[in-house]
Amino acid sequence: MHLGPQDVTALWITFKLALISTSILLVLCTPLAWWLANTRWRGRTVVEAMVSLPLVLPPTVLGFYLLLLLGPRGVVGGFFERIGVGHLAFSFPGLVIGSMVYSLPFVVQPVQNAFAATSTRVLEAAATLRATPLDRFLTVSLPLARRGFLTAAVLSFAHTLGEFGVIIMVGGNIPGRTQVASIAIFNHVEALDFASAHALALILVVLAFSLLLTVYAINRRFKVVGVGS
Repeated sequence: MHLGPQDVTALWITFKLALISTSILLVLCTPLAWWLANTRWRGRTVVEAMVSLPLVLPPTVLGFYLLLLLGPRGVVGGFFERIGVGHLAFSFPGLVIGSMVYSLPFVVQPVQNAFAATSTRVLEAAATLRATPLDRFLTVSLPLARRGFLTAAVLSFAHTLGEFGVIIMVGGNIPGRTQVASIAIFNHVEALDFASAHALALILVVLAFSLLLTVYAINRRFKVVGVGS
């Protein structure tokens, strides 16, 4: 099996996209996950439904509305056009935004569940030691939720590796700029170049399986340590 230069570039764009979008999501979604795990507001279910929407929406539908939003006539894209930056459709930053929206539930839900599983008695004990809410969050809640963060990071990264519908709608198929591995595989299949398609697909399968195997192994180790202690 042989990978051409364009395939290598597509893989690099895919890995870069997965790393950047996952990193940003972990930062931005942590406060949201914490709030969802602790709030008693009745409207929380509406927010949870909105966060989970990418799980049930067809990727092309989500990508279509993101394209309208990020394009030159959209609210976001139009704003960047007016300040001279240029719209975000068919660009790598646009891919990052689309990937973040599509992978949102894969980050929020594991982290939210991890925060919800944190014992209130531990937080109360920290409060009796005069720990501020921020101290309790940074020194108690975050360390106890590490498994949730690990799961969220792996799921988001692996999910981004195989994105197609949202990517093709928001970023198009521009070699060297927005062409990711999944689109390159589709192009090879269209051209009946199954050898190249197989080479790219095998790399993604092995990588995704390795990531999932790692997270399952680490989570199992945490469970064993927790039981033993």
